[in-house]
Amino acid sequence: MTPLDAIEPARPVGPTDRRALRETLRAAGVADTYYRIEGVHEPAPTPPDFLYLRSDPDGSAGIWETGVYERGVHQAIARHAHESDACAHLLRLLS
Repeated sequence: MTPLDAIEPARPVGPTDRRALRETLRAAGVADTYYRIEGVHEPAPTPPDFLYLRSDPDGSAGIWETGVYERGVHQAIARHAHESDACAHLLRLLS
């Protein structure tokens, strides 16, 4: 382990942005109605429930949220400082 490893945790392996995540999910055959990725994949009409990835609704710059939308309510599961972390989390939830 190098000193840098002790400061910065290893970045997740997998999609590093929302567009790459969308392509990964499509290639894996995940149904379009199971998820919503802000600005990249927003199914219409809106399904009654799905997993999501979106920028922080409170307006915190650079913060990403993953969660569940059910019965008209967004329920956050986690907040992420990096888009790649949020993508990795949504991928794990859908895998």
